[in-house]
Amino acid sequence: MRNQLKKEAGKRKKFIATFERLGKKTGYTGHSEETILLKNVTDAETNKIVTDHIWFSFTKGFQDANLSEGMKVEFEARVKEYTKGYVNNHYKINFESKDFKLSHPTKIKALKNFI
Repeated sequence: MRNQLKKEAGKRKKFIATFERLGKKTGYTGHSEETILLKNVTDAETNKIVTDHIWFSFTKGFQDANLSEGMKVEFEARVKEYTKGYVNNHYKINFESKDFKLSHPTKIKALKNFI
């Protein structure tokens, strides 16, 4: 599904998604950080699904939107390429591949009409 994002690499676009739930991740220093799960992320222009889910850090923008479960949220984000997979040079294991993600979400607002 993220092949749709490949065409938009490097651009900042508007997206609409459904708020699913909050979560937690352990950061590099061992501190816990809140995250937010968005489902069915669609391109606001074409109305096509670009990914079935995405996790973001639960930043002030998301906090200020006062989201509740099932609520639609609109935001702008940058489409970026990244490398995913596993590498172990000692055993000559390399399972790396390129994929695309959304980063730096801004202009976050709840779409109360779309609950």
